[in-house]
This record gives sequence, structure tokens and C-alpha cells, in this order.
Amino acid sequence: MRTKICLFFAPVCLLATALLPAAEVFEVGSAQFGELPGGKEADGIVGDFVLRNDLIEAVVSGNLPLRRPNMSAFYGDGNETPGCLYDLTLRDANNDQITIFTPSTQRGPVNYVRQIEGLEEGFAGVETVVTAAKGDGLSRRHQYLIRDGWQGLLIVSEFENTSEEEKDVALGDGWTQMREKGSVKGIQWADAIDPADKCGYAYAWVEEFGASLPKSNSIKLRSGESASVARFLAVGNSPAAAVGVVSARRNAADNGTFEVVMKEEDGAAIASGRVGIKLADEKVIYAYPDENGSISISWPAGEHEVVFEDIGRETVSGTLVVENGKTVRRETILSEQSAVSFSITDGEGKDTPCKIQFHAKAGTAPVKLGPTDRAHGCVDQWHSETGEFDVPLPPGEYRIVVTRGPEFDSLTQDITLPPGEIIAVSGKLVRSVKTPGWVSTDFHNHSTPSGDNTCGTKDRLINLAAEQIEFAPTTEHNRLYDWEPLIKELALDDVLSTVPGMELTGRGAHFNAFPFKPDPAKQDGGAPVWQKDPRLNAIVLRGYQEEERDRWVHVNHPDMSENFIDSNRDGRPDGGYAFFGNLIDGLESQNYRGSNILAGAPFEIGKARTGLGKQVNYFREFIWLQLLNQGLTVWGLGVADAHHVYGNGVGSWRTYIPSSTDDPAKINWREMSRNAKAGRMILSSGPYLEVETGSGIIAGGHDRVSGAIELKVKVQCANWLNIDRVQVLVNGRQDERYNYTRADNAEMFGDGTVKFDHTLKLDLSEDAHLIVVAIGENETLQRGFGTSAQASIQPCAYNNPIYVDVDGGGFEPNFDTLGFDLPVTGLSVEKVEKMMGL
Repeated sequence: MRTKICLFFAPVCLLATALLPAAEVFEVGSAQFGELPGGKEADGIVGDFVLRNDLIEAVVSGNLPLRRPNMSAFYGDGNETPGCLYDLTLRDANNDQITIFTPSTQRGPVNYVRQIEGLEEGFAGVETVVTAAKGDGLSRRHQYLIRDGWQGLLIVSEFENTSEEEKDVALGDGWTQMREKGSVKGIQWADAIDPADKCGYAYAWVEEFGASLPKSNSIKLRSGESASVARFLAVGNSPAAAVGVVSARRNAADNGTFEVVMKEEDGAAIASGRVGIKLADEKVIYAYPDENGSISISWPAGEHEVVFEDIGRETVSGTLVVENGKTVRRETILSEQSAVSFSITDGEGKDTPCKIQFHAKAGTAPVKLGPTDRAHGCVDQWHSETGEFDVPLPPGEYRIVVTRGPEFDSLTQDITLPPGEIIAVSGKLVRSVKTPGWVSTDFHNHSTPSGDNTCGTKDRLINLAAEQIEFAPTTEHNRLYDWEPLIKELALDDVLSTVPGMELTGRGAHFNAFPFKPDPAKQDGGAPVWQKDPRLNAIVLRGYQEEERDRWVHVNHPDMSENFIDSNRDGRPDGGYAFFGNLIDGLESQNYRGSNILAGAPFEIGKARTGLGKQVNYFREFIWLQLLNQGLTVWGLGVADAHHVYGNGVGSWRTYIPSSTDDPAKINWREMSRNAKAGRMILSSGPYLEVETGSGIIAGGHDRVSGAIELKVKVQCANWLNIDRVQVLVNGRQDERYNYTRADNAEMFGDGTVKFDHTLKLDLSEDAHLIVVAIGENETLQRGFGTSAQASIQPCAYNNPIYVDVDGGGFEPNFDTLGFDLPVTGLSVEKVEKMMGL
């Protein structure tokens, strides 16, 4: 390729700037709530403190009850972090990408957080104080200081040992959530989780405000001794920019400036690229251009290896020599970008969300479009809220697969993408599977407000729409939240409906519930606090905020043995938590992974998670069947429980529920909840299953027959799915009379959209609950999910039980445990092997 490089040096000069408001601090009240900085990880509430100057905005958490940025900054007991830095962004950028910064591992209760009075003119600050009385003889004081012209905060930590004993003092700082991070010349740096957000942070120890440079991350203080340390924490539009700010502050004389402009040959700016600077430890730190393709950062003097990159363009490598006090300017011309331009519609020619897979063919390197937790470029996929978009792609040969969930046929096209060219790919996603009167739902998903993941909330919503989920309650961990404003912002409100809700989470049973009324000005949006006894959580959720008869409450990925068999986990059956099943509406019999509904036992022996030895894996679905036979009436759900977009994303499981409208924009959450409470649900990892008795009774219903009963069973699949077995479970048992396979009953299975459509005749000798399982035992979801983890799951669908009264005395369970005792907790490998005859 041709590369044009222009180099010249100029002295660094200071430009006069217009007068801006002085640095300030204020405590956030209701009237100031709108002034909190925004961003993907913004967590400010009423009672916090905002620090801002002409360049940055920051939030320090107030001394508020249970104050924490989210559930998982520090998980479990003692996770409160008042007086820590929660947000930091460039002024008016609303681009906070840091969850928390804890100076000297600050954590737990404090005496106070307040504005510092009496600072030197031009300074503003907030202090966090833990007195010696509260700190077991060790006092702590953290000062967060700013002034105009600072592109960051100076954080000074002071410690004094007033006890009679020597104290160990941790000095090392902590920050989350950071994935790409490292150090350069003693400066710690981190990139945003999604590089497209163009934000980075850096910090280092400094000798300011009387603080000395620590020699390690901890010190010992004898009785009466004190110490102070300080660090400067900077924010920039890239990690390299932030490092440059800190480096210049520590030693301006040993820094210069480099300015880079990235352009195409026709002069068009390249705003999508990046410049990588190779560090001494072989890591690469990146700088990101602005909308004009320009980068201007301070950087340590010396000769640096650099790479100029942009997906779909040829990479340019070179060296950049930075001299003390000087500016080096470089203009780099990159090749034309190769890309695929998509125009995807639904079967009626209307714009549609969709998912694209890029499978590199022989001779082409696997695609790496970005991290797993974003929609627009996650590994080798692209999830889009619209059918009109371009995807930059390295030149090569690819198989492109376009999908939109299991009701739409997929599109496949092989392409050869030459360097610097754009190839157009268009097509219609035909909805071949007909589901009138039923909608596709998923009651359990997450994004970054949950704290245990960093998936952008918009990315999650795009993921839901691309996998054709039509109703998805908002279920962030330990936070009342509402996705609806962002659904509207993405213009997805015609394909995706939600309702405000939450997941109540702790070290035990988790619960999803809706609806609620979030208050973003309060801690956790006003959510309740988790308790150990699952019954208490269910009761609290049922009546929280106000009585709501249609409120939905279900238990997530339940430990069936603890909840329903062995509550104190002593290995002896005690009936579980008494009356727990009466307090909830459903349980997740399917959560993300493949189904064991047809397993022959309640457990298996598998590899230990450590990779060494073996462990007992319990099968939730089998235990559910056992418990149904004991009279438990808790409906099953299928959910994705997604925390990423690629990998643990949406689409592995869903639940079909009857709806009076097929228009997602008109879905009524109350109708969803009422139908779900009645058990009118079909669980599916792909196939669309319809089951009803001859008298029209569907899942969750009751029928009365004298022994003979008809079951109408129909299974539809899009062109990328298939099934090869239909099994009727009678009271949880796999009756061979009602087992139909493609191998043995080929005439009963179709090769088109309709895979199975028959009225089955059953002969019942006792009251029974009936569940029909349609499964592809020799099939996977690979065509629809590609290299993502869901690909290995089998296509499977089954209904919630239909109860049949045979003798006219009302349905009575038969108490069959399906050949195994109800499994208690903590079963050993040896005991299970003996029970299974292994």
C-alpha cells in the first residue's frame, strides 16, 4: 500500500482560553439530580457529591445507607462503599466508564463524607473520613481535590495510628470494571470495556500536598505514627491520552506531545481507527481519534513503536520519536476500507433487526470485531437494531449467515471481499413459523446496571430484538430499573416490549419480579434488600411498594434440593422451605444451558469445575418432574439469563405465552403475567410447539376423561432447526407407547417448516400430568448461533403440564419419585455412583 507520512517539530505553546466557571463541589439534592454526569457506568444518586471543573466531572458517593455503585463492585456482606469515586468523565461528555475507584482499598462504613472547607483559592474538594474510633485505632482521610485546568483528580490519603499496636495499612488502590489494563512507567491505565466508547483512565503516585511516594502497596505504622500518599487519576478519550496527562503531571520536562491525523487517500478523516503504542512489557496501549481523525496527546519522550489500525484497512507500522517539550506531528494515509453493506428486511419488505455471523473460510483469519458484551461487533457477529448498516471487515472469503430468532428462516451467502471494496448483501428474512396468539418472551436478562457484567444496556436490547424476543421484563440485579426509555431511543418499541422490574440477588435463591416503580435518585432504584430465607424474599416482593395482584414472582436457576427437599443442607430430607412453592409463580426449569428433561436420573457424574476429579451435577428438570408428582404446582420457565451478547447471550431459551395481540408494541404485561401464573407457557430453545387436548385444554389446564385422551401436537421449525423425537411424559415417565422418533416413525415427521402434526391417542389408567417434549437429539443450534456457546444446545421444546382427572374425583398426584429418592444436597460422587449402578 502507499503511505504518506509527514513529520515536523514545533515548540509546545500554551494558548489562552476563555474564562470558565471555577472548580466546584456540590451535594446532589433532588433539584440537582439532572446535573449528575452520565455514561454507561454512571451511578450517581441524591446524596452524592459532584466535583467538576472546566475539563472533568466526577461523583463521590455520599455517606448513605447501603451505598454501592451496583451489586458486584464488591459482592456479598460488607459491600458498601460510601466516600469512594463512582464516576469520572470529561466535562459534558456523559461518558463515565468506571464503576468505582477505591483509594487505598477504602471500603465499609465511614464517619462522614462532606465538602472540604477552607481550601486554597481555586481548589474544591470532598473528604471521606473514618475516625480512629470507628477504624479500630487507625484513622483514614481521603481528599478528592480538583481545580481548573486539571484533567483529573488529586486524591490524597492520610492515615494515623492512635492505638498502642502496630497497624498494617494497605495503600494499593482498586478499580472496576476494567478488562484491558496495564502499566507504563509506573502509571496504571485501563481502557473502557467497549473501545467504541473512546474513554480511558490512568493514575500514579505523586508527591503533592505533602505526600510521599510509597515504596510498596502497604506500610506499617507504629503507635502514634502517620503517613500520607497521593495519586493523580486522569480521564481521557483513550487510555493513552489519560496516561499522557498523568505522565506530564509527574514530569513535564520528560514529555512531549504527538499529534496524529488518520486519513484516507482522498483526504476523508478516519474516526473509527486507533493508534497503538507498544509498551516495554509488549502490551499495546491505544489512542483513539476524534471525529476529524485527529489525536493529540502528551507522551513520555523517546522512540516508540506504533501501529495505525482500523478494521478492514491495511495496518501501518512505524516509529514515533517524541522529544522533550516538543510536538511531533504525523499524518498517516490508510488504505480504503473493505466492508459489507447490509440491506435486510422482513418478508414484507420492512426494516428489521437481525444478527449477522461472519464465518471465515479456509485461508481467511477468524474475525475479531470486538468484545463479547456489545452488539455492534462481538467476536464474529454483529447484532443490529435495523437492517440497514455497514460492517467493516478484513478482506477475505466468508460465509455470511443472517438470522432473527427461531421463527425466521436464515439467509446464507458466501462472499469474497477484496481489499478496499464494499460488497452489498441484501435479503428478506421470512417468518416461516406461524405463532398466532402466542408471543416470544424471556423473563431473565441483564446488562451493566446489574454489576456482574459489562454488557451495555442498549446492546442487550439490540440482542433481544435481533433474537426476536417480543416481551422482556427489565430484570437487573438488585436494582429497580426500566428499559423502556432506551427501547424507544433505539426505535425498537414496535418489536420489543418491557415492564419495570428487578432480580433480587444474594448468596442463595434469586428472584425475578415485576412490575415496580423505579426511582433512579435512590440507592438501587429503591429496590428491597435480599434475605437468606427465600420465603421472606418472595413475600417482600409480592407486596413491595404497593399491593399488585398481578405481580409476577419466580425463582431463578433454583437449587431444587435446598428449596424443596433439604432446606438446611444437612443431607436429610426435611421438605425444603415449607410453603415456599405457594409463594412463587414459577421456577426456571431451563436457564441458558441444554435441557435434561429426558434424563433418566436426577443427577449425573461429571468433571469437577476445577478440572480435577469428578463431581455430582443435579438435573433441575428431572427433580421438577419428581416434585410435580408430589403435588408441587410451580410452573416452569425457559430463560437465557444473558450477561453477554456473544456467548452467554439471548436466544438459548425462551418462553411462549398466549397473547390477545401479535403486535409486540401492544403486549400487555398484565396479560402476560396472568397467563404465566395459569401455567400457559411453552418452553423452547428453538422449536415452536403446540399442545392441546381433544377438548382444547392447553398447558397449565385441567381436563376430565375416563381414560382415553387425545393430544394434538404440532411442531414447527425455521429452516435452520430440526427435531427428530417427540416424547409424551406421563407423570414424568417416558412411556414407550408415546415415544415417536424420526428413525422409527419417519412417516410422522416432515422436512418442511411443519416437523410434526398429529393427534396422539393416550390411554391413562390414573390421574396424570402430561408434558410433550419435542427435541432434536441429533441436532444443534449451530446454524443459528455459529461459534457462540449456545450452538451446542439441542433444539428442544416442552409444555407446562396439562392435568388430567381420570376417576372424576379431581386430580391427585401419584407420588412417584421416578425410580430415585428425592435428592438431598451434598450427595457424594461415591453415593451417586452406587445409586446409579455405576
